Amino acid sequence: MTQASSPSPEGSIDCEVDGHVLLIAINRPAKRNGFTPKMFRELGEAYTRLEDDPALRVGVLCAKGDHFTAGLDLPTIAPLMQRGEKAVPLGLVDPLNLGMDGYRRRVKPMVAAVQGITYTLGIELMLAADIVIAADDCRFSQLEVQRGIMATGGATLRMAERAGAGNALLHLLTADVFDAQEALRLNFVQRVVPAGQQLATALQIAQTIAVQAPLAVIATRQNVLKCVEHGPIVAMQEFITVQQRLSASADAAEGVRSFVEKRPARFSGK
Repeated sequence: MTQASSPSPEGSIDCEVDGHVLLIAINRPAKRNGFTPKMFRELGEAYTRLEDDPALRVGVLCAKGDHFTAGLDLPTIAPLMQRGEKAVPLGLVDPLNLGMDGYRRRVKPMVAAVQGITYTLGIELMLAADIVIAADDCRFSQLEVQRGIMATGGATLRMAERAGAGNALLHLLTADVFDAQEALRLNFVQRVVPAGQQLATALQIAQTIAVQAPLAVIATRQNVLKCVEHGPIVAMQEFITVQQRLSASADAAEGVRSFVEKRPARFSGK
C-alpha cells in the first residue's frame, strides 16, 4: 500500500478496509506528503468514516512513499491561517483530537505507522493517535519557530505531557531534527522497527485490538484519555458505572461463554 503515487497534485487520503480495520493512507509522495486543504478535508472524512461505520473498530494511519509527511504545504495553508480558518470542515471528527468547538472527537483506537521525514503536522498527527510504530529511518522535527509560527496541532500540549516541559521545549524551541530512538526515549512512539516493517507491525497491532470486545476497548481508551486530560480522580469516578454497563452487554456474556467453552470469543460490539 505504500508504493503507489497520488494521481492528484493536491494529494489525497486513500482508505482501504481490512476486516474490522480501516487503513488511512496519506498520498502525496511527490511532495513528501505535504498537507493541502484537500488532504485535511479528506483526512477528517476518513476519521469520521471510522467513527460512523459500526463494522470498523480500529484505524491505522500510514503514508505512501518514503516519508510520513513533511508537514503543511504552506503556500496553500497560509491563507487559511491568516483568516483564522480550519482546513477540516466543522462537524467532522478532528484528526488531531483536540476537543475544539464544532468538531467531534474520535473514540475508536488509532494506530499510526510513520517513516522517513515526520515533521510538524506529522508529529502532531502521530501524537494524536493512540499507539505509534516508527521506522528506524524516521527524522522528526517540530520546526514551526523557523517559519515564524507556532505549533497549534497539539505538539505544545502532548510533547510536554509525554516527555516533560524541558524535553518538549528543547525540541520545540530549537526546531532540531531528532531520530526514532530519541522519539522512543521521549514516549512519542511506542516501538521502533526496521524501515519497511512499520505498517505491517501497526496493522498487526490494530488487528489484535480489533478482535477484542469493541465496547470494552472504547471504554478503556476513553478512561485513559480522561485520566490524561482530567486526572486520575475524575477517571476513577466512572469505574463502577462503566463496569456495570459493560458487564450487562452481550459481549460480556460472550466473554464468559468463550472462557467456559475454551474457544476464542466472537464479539459483536453489543
